[in-house]
Amino acid sequence: MRTVSIPAGWPATEEQARAVQDELRTKVVLDEPGPPPGTGHVTGVDVAYDDERDVVAAAAVVLDAATLEVVAEATAVGRISFPYVPGLLAFREIPTVMAALDALPCPPGLVVCDGYGLAHPRRFGLAGHLGVLTGLPTIGVAKNPFTFSYDDPDTPRGSASPLLAATEEVGRALRTREAVKPVFVSVGHRVTLDNACAHTLALTPQYRLPETTRRADSLCRRALKEATRIRDGRVEPTVD
Repeated sequence: MRTVSIPAGWPATEEQARAVQDELRTKVVLDEPGPPPGTGHVTGVDVAYDDERDVVAAAAVVLDAATLEVVAEATAVGRISFPYVPGLLAFREIPTVMAALDALPCPPGLVVCDGYGLAHPRRFGLAGHLGVLTGLPTIGVAKNPFTFSYDDPDTPRGSASPLLAATEEVGRALRTREAVKPVFVSVGHRVTLDNACAHTLALTPQYRLPETTRRADSLCRRALKEATRIRDGRVEPTVD
């Protein structure tokens, strides 16, 4: 498990964070198709928090895109880097998520975030933020539609409907299991929406959520449990 500190110069206020979003979102690339589904690596990232102890743990789990077998995994733990503010959650997650990605022994390929990309009030959620900072192709697959509207997709798996901000399509509601609530897919960086949906379907052969998200969620929860055990035992991890 890698331990990290809050980066020097990291935004400390909402005004500073929004200024960073305004600067970085102009660098999002939306005209690249992204890697074909079922090829290379695909990596899930997720975080878990203990606000009381001021601890956040991140996990990155690399899967073989063809078989969905685990190729590599890494975790990172640190202090929570930003207060909880809707629309600015990336500033709580980015430092530890990037540390977990950096600790991987192999290229991550496409990165799947448990959250939003373009489907964000400022059109720059975690998937876009992470993609711009790393240069990696990224998508967001969220459990709920945030503040956006959609028509319920048809019942069969693979059915989809636009996720809308007024008349602007910011993502899609995608049915990954027949008659089960859809997930909400949006582009992060260097991937088209059609391809993002195709990847999501390839990653959901059995469950509603992508295998990348399920495995990263489990790993980051284990990492948080271990980190808080160390804290409670008054054995502080070294922070570099």
